[in-house]
Amino acid sequence: MIRKLLPVLLALLGLGTGLGAGLVLRPEADHTAEPAPEQDAKPETAPDYVKLNNQFVVPILEGGRVTAMVVLSLSLEVQAGQTEAVYNREPKIRDTFLQVLFDHANSGGFRGSFTDGSNLVLLRQALTEKAAGILGPTVTDVLITEIARQDS
Repeated sequence: MIRKLLPVLLALLGLGTGLGAGLVLRPEADHTAEPAPEQDAKPETAPDYVKLNNQFVVPILEGGRVTAMVVLSLSLEVQAGQTEAVYNREPKIRDTFLQVLFDHANSGGFRGSFTDGSNLVLLRQALTEKAAGILGPTVTDVLITEIARQDS
């Protein structure tokens, strides 16, 4: 009878020993690892979009004469709760944006296929840099919400 139970007892002893060794030799939890993104992430607040009050009108000159007019509407993407800061600085923003738009027009940016994606990306980047110079990191992007060109 013991001969029949001996293999079962040895198997149980081996199983218990293996389980105990596994628990003792288990690696410790790595407390220096970065937490999972969903555990550490803070919920992002949606940005505010501030539409500048008036359109921008940019003359296109050729040979000293106005040959076309470009009309744009712009909005600023800003951190939540910063709408009032934009409106408080709007005259300065408009002045700076007009200079960027005039420079863009004088370099030929509004000639030909002026709505080409890469052309507008350059304009948006220049406007965003100038806006950040006035508002700091409050502004995250400048959006061209309307654009039209009227040839004379």
